[in-house]
Parts: sequence; structure tokens; C-alpha cells
Amino acid sequence: MNHKKMNLTVTEFVFLGLSSDPRTQLILFILFLFFYILSVAGNIIIITIIQIEPRLHTPMYFFLTNLSFLDMCYTSTNVPQMLSNMVGRKTIPFASCATQMYFSLSFGMIECVLLGVMAYDRCVAICHPLHYTVIMDQNTCIHLAAISWASSFLSSMVINVLTLSLPYCGPNVLNHFFCEVPSVLRLACTDTSLTEIVVFVFSIIIVFIPFLLIIVSYARILLSVLRMRSASGRYKALSTCTSHLTVVTLFYGTAIFMYMRPQSKSSRAGGKIIAVFYTVVTPMLNPLIYSLRNKDVKGALRKAIVKQKT
Repeated sequence: MNHKKMNLTVTEFVFLGLSSDPRTQLILFILFLFFYILSVAGNIIIITIIQIEPRLHTPMYFFLTNLSFLDMCYTSTNVPQMLSNMVGRKTIPFASCATQMYFSLSFGMIECVLLGVMAYDRCVAICHPLHYTVIMDQNTCIHLAAISWASSFLSSMVINVLTLSLPYCGPNVLNHFFCEVPSVLRLACTDTSLTEIVVFVFSIIIVFIPFLLIIVSYARILLSVLRMRSASGRYKALSTCTSHLTVVTLFYGTAIFMYMRPQSKSSRAGGKIIAVFYTVVTPMLNPLIYSLRNKDVKGALRKAIVKQKT
């Protein structure tokens, strides 16, 4: 009997979600729906403002457009499924889970690489201001963005193929609210050590290399700023980095806390809370950070509002 059961193929997964209490689920549904609408609306506004304001047609805002579009894609990959599970069945077909896992991982990786590229852009702007327009020309920006997206999609494909090639014969209950590689791997009916090593190697390449680029870029920026004689010059240079640094801190802070701690039952429960932060809260905060802490974006937004009123 057990032998037959072990040869069954899983056709769907069941989410445990964040809570089994109906009242808590209703509160979370309303809260996360509000966050999702705010995230999508905020990122659409950022993209629109950058497109209609000629002064913002620079490399820095080109990458910000990519980041805003990415945040919309990332949160849309996970949040609608999570909201659906709160008011309906907590299940997802195997194929849909595979698709969600692929795009969720891809968009997370793209954000890592894109934040590294944005740090490099700020480094060139501050350390080599006279050569900035030559180094960061339109073709270079397009190529860097394309590399960010293509490398992440390809890396995610390798990880997904390896993960999904493993046998899944039960149980099929995911202790999560969306399909994420570590959660799905725990349900495989075989040794997953080789797959975990591959995932770790790709994490080093896609996550930590951009992180090192960010560290090196800001180390060079700090040295350049310290050499500046003018206090206003130092303030102006640093003010262009504050929004990016805040986003990097939020993104990498949660990612490091999520993946660089020992795994246990209690840590998995806490991991779901952290996952809420980087799938729901961070994509909502990014447009607010860039609009509230960036005078160019605020100025363009005020200009657009005045035009609408007149």
C-alpha cells in the first residue's frame, strides 16, 4: 500500500498560507489588496512621469523605469495568487506552481542584478562626471538592462528545470503562500543535495556578485565625495544615492535574513513573514522612496499635477 502511494505523482500543491483563521484571512486580504493596488499604481505613476518629463531621460531614470516595471511584474506574480487563496481554495496545479516559481525567481534575480547596475551608474556619475555621458550612453544602458533580464531568466530556467525534474510523490502541502524553490524542494521524494548546490552556486553568481558591485561602487563614491572640497557638492553627490541605498538596504536586508539563517520549523514560519515583506511591501515602498526622496521626481510629479488641473 505504501509502495503504491510513493509512486503517485503530485498534480497540485496545497498552501498552508499565512493563517487558517477566517477573520485574520479577511483582514490580510483587505490589507494586501490595498498594498497591491498602491504598488501597481505607484510604479505606473513613476514610469509615466519619467516618460513624459524630458529632464528625466537619463541613464539613472532609465534604470528606475526598469525597476518600477520589474516591481509590478514581481508583485503581480505572487500577490493575486495569495489573495485568491485567502477567499477560495488554497491549491495550485503543478504546472501553475512551476510557472509562478520560474517568474518569481527570475524577477527576484533581475532586481539583484539591476540594483548592482544602478550602483555602477551612480559610481560613474560621481567619480567620472566629465565622461559620464560617454560611458553611460544609450546603447550601454540598453545592453546592461538586457543583460540583467536575460541572465536572470536563463539562471532561473536552469534552477527550475533541476527542481521540477525531481520526483514529487507526496506530501503536497507547501508551508508557504506562493511557490518558492526552497519550499518546493522540501517536498521532493529524493535527495535534493545536488539541486541545492546548484541553487547555491547560482545564488552566489546572481545575488552576491551584484552585491559586491554595490559595495565596491559605494566605496569609490565615498572616496570621491571625501575628496570634494565643497560641502554643497558632497551633499548633492550623496543625495542622488540615498533612494538607491534605501532600496538596496530593504531588498538585500530581507534577502540575507531570509536565506542566511539556519532552517527550522520556527524559522520557516518567520520566513513567510519576511517573504511578505519582499513580495508585497518592498515593491510598494520603492516608488514611494524614489518619489519622496528624489527632488527631480517630485518636481516632475508636481508639474504633471499642475498640467492636469489647468
